[in-house]
Amino acid sequence: MFKALWIKGMQLIWCFSIVILAMGRIAAQDKFKIASIGFYNVENLFDTKDHPETNDSDFTPSGLNQWTSERYRSKLGKLSEVIGKMGMEYSPDGIAILGVAEVENRAVLEDLVKHPGLKPRNYQIVHFDSPDPRGIDVALLYQPKYFEVTHAHTIPMGAYSEEGEVRGTRDILYVSGRFDGEPIHLLVNHWPSRRGGEKATQPLRNAAAMLCKEVIDSLQKLDPKAKILVMGDLNDDPVSPSVKEVLKGRREIAEVSAGDMFNPMYQFFKKGIGTLAYRDAWSLFDQIVITEGFARPQEKGYYYYQARIFNPPFMSQSSGPFKGYPLRTFAGNEFLDGYSDHFPVYIYIVKKI
Repeated sequence: MFKALWIKGMQLIWCFSIVILAMGRIAAQDKFKIASIGFYNVENLFDTKDHPETNDSDFTPSGLNQWTSERYRSKLGKLSEVIGKMGMEYSPDGIAILGVAEVENRAVLEDLVKHPGLKPRNYQIVHFDSPDPRGIDVALLYQPKYFEVTHAHTIPMGAYSEEGEVRGTRDILYVSGRFDGEPIHLLVNHWPSRRGGEKATQPLRNAAAMLCKEVIDSLQKLDPKAKILVMGDLNDDPVSPSVKEVLKGRREIAEVSAGDMFNPMYQFFKKGIGTLAYRDAWSLFDQIVITEGFARPQEKGYYYYQARIFNPPFMSQSSGPFKGYPLRTFAGNEFLDGYSDHFPVYIYIVKKI
């Protein structure tokens, strides 16, 4: 892997950052384009309206959370601050593509991307309503200077029984397009929760992983080197059966063979670093898993460089029994005016020029 990386100026070519990378496996002083792709569970980004078709009454001015326009605007400001700072180490454009979870509808996404902190980036939206009873969905934000969408559709995960109640859940969002002219495929996920117990609900997440794997296998039949990225709040860790066994997410690129994927988030998990905390234990549910075509260095096209968990101090609780936890919007019904109960994740990809 790379031994060092530095940026030579901030000159842009085709609106991409040009960097100079010193590599162990290819000649030093080569020039590269660099960009970032990420995922963020934004924790209950609801508008203030009561939509009769969904169970969203808690997020209204008269509801349990007293979700006023002022609180909604503060939430948008907090999220735009985070998204605006992600991926800035190597690119002044920040995140090129961002999957998001727990958004109520397209309207809240439009409010988010129009926020003054994000508006200059001209983020575009891919969103479909899903059958989740609370009305929360996944979606994709992207900068058109980097990515051109050619196709998008949802993959239903079906319904399941929870305490005797049959309910829907979030669809998987599939998006294909061209990143700087190169075909890539994205699967944005928010898999069923562990409510009811990890063991009892594991088959639900295994089934969600299998849906992703079926898409991946079909794409790789057409192109074994297809560049496919699975991102999302998987409600499982890198060592869970859904990720390790169904998706075949390997901990090292050297372990990846035909039909496998590389999970760059594993390096954080084995060090005890997570994206959310519960009862003094960290979990790493927010993951980005990539196919071999994305993982291995190559002479042409984009490939994986580095992974990040975005967890600067301002996003964490600074004191009290939950010091260091993500600073969320609510603790129960107490308004904390925070960001999210999850830290976002992202990867850098590079391309030799």
